Amino acid sequence: MAGIYIHIPFCKKACYYCDFHFSTNWKVKDELMDSLEKELELQKSYLNGETIETIYFGGGTPSVLKGEEINRLLDKINKLHHVTKDAEITLEANPDDLDAVKIKEIRQTAINRFSIGIQSFFDEDLQWMNRAHNAGEAKSSIMRAQDAGFENITCDLIYGYPFLTNKKWKENIQTLIDLQIPHISSYSMTVEPQTALATFIQKKQQPAMNEEQSAEQFQMLMTELEKNGFLHYEISNFGKEGWLSKHNSNYWFGKKYLGIGPSAHSFNGESRQWNIANNYKYIDTLANGKIPFEQELLSPIQRLNEYVMTSLRTMWGLDLEKVKTNFGEEYSEELLHTATQFIEKQWVKHDKQTLFLSDTGKLYADHVASELFIG
Repeated sequence: MAGIYIHIPFCKKACYYCDFHFSTNWKVKDELMDSLEKELELQKSYLNGETIETIYFGGGTPSVLKGEEINRLLDKINKLHHVTKDAEITLEANPDDLDAVKIKEIRQTAINRFSIGIQSFFDEDLQWMNRAHNAGEAKSSIMRAQDAGFENITCDLIYGYPFLTNKKWKENIQTLIDLQIPHISSYSMTVEPQTALATFIQKKQQPAMNEEQSAEQFQMLMTELEKNGFLHYEISNFGKEGWLSKHNSNYWFGKKYLGIGPSAHSFNGESRQWNIANNYKYIDTLANGKIPFEQELLSPIQRLNEYVMTSLRTMWGLDLEKVKTNFGEEYSEELLHTATQFIEKQWVKHDKQTLFLSDTGKLYADHVASELFIG
């Protein structure tokens, strides 16, 4: 089983914190659609005939696509691959796009899961982020989608920025609980280089982020969602039983996936490759029958370290027996030895042949993983 990711690199506005590849210039949208189809053709053998169980439209803002454009890409995928009847097909969407007309349009496609970029239910926070929607649209977009029959909905929330009080943060979480959203993805505000937010902070026009605030609000998030029946199955992801994201879970399980579009990444078990993050060069190269990508062959140690990093982020943990079988007993023993310091700190739990992060350890996930890396 494998997945397909399609990157739609268009947005109405540039969020101040975002460092994903996107453009507010839509002039080449039609040409890009042609290029996406061409790349799907050229990459049809990349997954070696594996059945497709997830398709994910990411971005950018994929909800700027018309229903007929979504169907066009899905038809192409179905012609080139075997897609399971119950495939999870996700569309990332901004609340301002999800009016009644657009939702009705999407209902005529095979999309069966929405990922709605809420971020906050407070207007002042959304304005600070330079989001395209307002608080009213954030809530009404969810209810419209539910009224249209979409049950499988995940929403994004951001925490850890200066103007988000703990009271407001708890209200954001509670709003999604009250709306009976079955899956929530939540991320700490990070200041990425070359973003508008980084520039504002550098020029002292905005305050820096506060790590203590971020940690406190992450702990609030874990407490509130686990209290309301959510499984904390990955550092940034919470889902009710039966509603975990198949597509994202497959990344953490190390399954193969094909990335289509400018800046999209692919993984076939042995190597990674990523497309150029430039719309015009992407289009021009594909017009000449080539895919503009770079590739990295992964050594056994790199694959092991990647497994360490991804598995520790999940509730399933790092399986030392799997390490022993796939990479060698000496590496399994070395990982357990290195993990002892974190087990003593109670950041890591050791249950039989599995290492898990504790709730406290989740605050230091990247540090723990980097310390466990081999080599």
